[in-house]
Amino acid sequence: MAGGRGRDTWRIHFFQREASDDKGEAVPSLEFLDGLKAKIAAEINAVLDAVAEAPPPAFSGGGKWEAMHGDMAGFYEVRVQGDGQNHRLFCLLVREAVDLGGSSIICLGGLSKPRREAADPKDYRRIKAYRREFERHRRVFI
Repeated sequence: MAGGRGRDTWRIHFFQREASDDKGEAVPSLEFLDGLKAKIAAEINAVLDAVAEAPPPAFSGGGKWEAMHGDMAGFYEVRVQGDGQNHRLFCLLVREAVDLGGSSIICLGGLSKPRREAADPKDYRRIKAYRREFERHRRVFI
Protein backbone atom coordinates (compact mmCIF):
# COMPACT_ATOMS: atom_id res chain seq x y z
CA MET A 1 0.00 0.00 0.00
CA ALA A 2 1.32 3.45 -0.77
CA GLY A 3 0.73 6.40 1.51
CA GLY A 4 -0.32 9.82 0.28
CA ARG A 5 3.18 11.19 0.73
CA GLY A 6 5.05 8.59 -1.28
CA ARG A 7 5.79 6.46 1.80
CA ASP A 8 4.51 3.03 2.63
CA THR A 9 1.42 3.00 4.79
CA TRP A 10 1.85 0.87 7.89
CA ARG A 11 -0.68 -1.80 8.70
CA ILE A 12 -2.84 -1.68 11.82
CA HIS A 13 -3.32 -4.97 13.67
CA PHE A 14 -5.14 -5.84 16.87
CA PHE A 15 -3.32 -8.31 19.11
CA GLN A 16 -5.34 -11.44 19.85
CA ARG A 17 -4.66 -13.56 22.89
CA GLU A 18 -3.67 -17.18 22.48
CA ALA A 19 -6.02 -19.86 23.88
CA SER A 20 -3.23 -21.14 26.13
CA ASP A 21 -3.14 -17.70 27.82
CA ASP A 22 -6.86 -16.83 27.58
CA LYS A 23 -9.51 -19.43 26.81
CA GLY A 24 -11.73 -16.75 25.28
CA GLU A 25 -8.93 -15.63 22.91
CA ALA A 26 -9.77 -12.01 23.65
CA VAL A 27 -8.76 -9.07 21.48
CA PRO A 28 -8.12 -6.53 24.29
CA SER A 29 -7.85 -3.39 22.17
CA LEU A 30 -11.12 -4.10 20.33
CA GLU A 31 -12.84 -4.82 23.65
CA PHE A 32 -11.50 -1.49 24.94
CA LEU A 33 -12.73 0.40 21.85
CA ASP A 34 -16.13 -1.33 22.00
CA GLY A 35 -16.53 -0.09 25.59
CA LEU A 36 -16.10 3.56 24.60
CA LYS A 37 -18.66 5.98 23.23
CA ALA A 38 -18.70 5.86 19.45
CA LYS A 39 -17.29 9.39 19.10
CA ILE A 40 -14.27 8.63 21.29
CA ALA A 41 -13.57 5.29 19.57
CA ALA A 42 -13.84 7.02 16.18
CA GLU A 43 -11.29 9.63 17.24
CA ILE A 44 -8.87 6.93 18.38
CA ASN A 45 -9.32 5.12 15.07
CA ALA A 46 -8.76 8.37 13.15
CA VAL A 47 -5.47 8.91 15.01
CA LEU A 48 -4.40 5.33 14.23
CA ASP A 49 -5.21 5.83 10.55
CA ALA A 50 -3.27 9.11 10.43
CA VAL A 51 -0.25 7.53 12.12
CA ALA A 52 -0.32 4.55 9.73
CA GLU A 53 -0.53 6.87 6.73
CA ALA A 54 2.27 9.23 7.86
CA PRO A 55 3.93 6.61 8.68
CA PRO A 56 4.80 6.45 12.42
CA PRO A 57 8.44 7.59 12.24
CA ALA A 58 7.30 10.76 10.44
CA PHE A 59 4.04 11.38 12.32
CA SER A 60 3.85 14.59 14.32
CA GLY A 61 1.53 13.54 17.10
CA GLY A 62 0.17 16.84 18.35
CA GLY A 63 -0.27 15.15 21.73
CA LYS A 64 -2.49 12.39 20.34
CA TRP A 65 0.33 9.94 19.48
CA GLU A 66 3.17 9.78 21.98
CA ALA A 67 6.16 7.59 22.63
CA MET A 68 6.20 6.38 26.21
CA HIS A 69 9.24 6.64 28.48
CA GLY A 70 10.78 5.02 31.51
CA ASP A 71 9.75 1.42 32.08
CA MET A 72 7.14 1.83 29.30
CA ALA A 73 9.78 2.77 26.70
CA GLY A 74 9.11 1.01 23.42
CA PHE A 75 5.36 1.51 23.69
CA TYR A 76 3.35 4.23 21.97
CA GLU A 77 -0.03 5.52 22.98
CA VAL A 78 -2.97 7.10 21.24
CA ARG A 79 -4.23 9.79 23.61
CA VAL A 80 -7.80 11.08 23.44
CA GLN A 81 -9.93 12.98 25.94
CA GLY A 82 -13.67 12.71 26.36
CA ASP A 83 -16.35 12.50 29.01
CA GLY A 84 -14.00 13.91 31.64
CA GLN A 85 -11.49 11.13 31.12
CA ASN A 86 -8.24 10.40 29.34
CA HIS A 87 -8.41 7.38 27.07
CA ARG A 88 -5.23 5.56 26.06
CA LEU A 89 -4.66 2.87 23.46
CA PHE A 90 -1.23 1.24 23.81
CA CYS A 91 0.62 0.14 20.71
CA LEU A 92 3.89 -1.38 19.49
CA LEU A 93 5.65 -0.60 16.24
CA VAL A 94 6.96 -3.63 14.36
CA ARG A 95 9.08 -2.72 11.34
CA GLU A 96 9.33 -4.85 8.22
CA ALA A 97 7.27 -7.68 9.70
CA VAL A 98 6.96 -10.18 6.86
CA ASP A 99 4.58 -12.35 8.92
CA LEU A 100 2.25 -9.35 9.35
CA GLY A 101 2.38 -8.15 5.76
CA GLY A 102 4.87 -5.36 6.40
CA SER A 103 5.59 -2.69 8.98
CA SER A 104 2.75 -2.68 11.49
CA ILE A 105 1.18 -0.89 14.41
CA ILE A 106 0.09 -3.52 16.93
CA CYS A 107 -2.74 -2.34 19.19
CA LEU A 108 -2.38 -4.17 22.50
CA GLY A 109 -5.02 -2.77 24.84
CA GLY A 110 -6.27 0.38 26.47
CA LEU A 111 -7.40 2.16 29.56
CA SER A 112 -9.52 5.10 30.60
CA LYS A 113 -8.70 7.18 33.64
CA PRO A 114 -9.81 10.44 35.20
CA ARG A 115 -7.97 13.50 33.91
CA ARG A 116 -4.85 14.54 35.81
CA GLU A 117 -4.62 11.17 37.56
CA ALA A 118 -1.88 8.62 37.05
CA ALA A 119 -2.72 5.30 35.50
CA ASP A 120 -2.86 2.34 37.85
CA PRO A 121 0.47 0.44 37.69
CA LYS A 122 -1.49 -2.82 37.23
CA ASP A 123 -2.74 -1.46 33.88
CA TYR A 124 0.84 -0.96 32.72
CA ARG A 125 1.75 -4.47 33.91
CA ARG A 126 -1.19 -5.84 31.90
CA ILE A 127 -0.03 -4.05 28.73
CA LYS A 128 3.53 -5.32 29.22
CA ALA A 129 2.15 -8.85 29.62
CA TYR A 130 0.25 -8.43 26.34
CA ARG A 131 3.49 -7.39 24.63
CA ARG A 132 5.28 -10.49 25.92
CA GLU A 133 2.38 -12.66 24.77
CA PHE A 134 2.38 -10.99 21.33
CA GLU A 135 6.14 -11.49 21.02
CA ARG A 136 5.75 -15.21 21.85
CA HIS A 137 2.85 -15.94 19.49
CA ARG A 138 2.71 -12.95 17.07
CA ARG A 139 -1.02 -13.45 16.85
CA VAL A 140 -3.34 -10.75 15.55
CA PHE A 141 -7.09 -10.65 14.96
CA ILE A 142 -8.10 -11.47 11.39
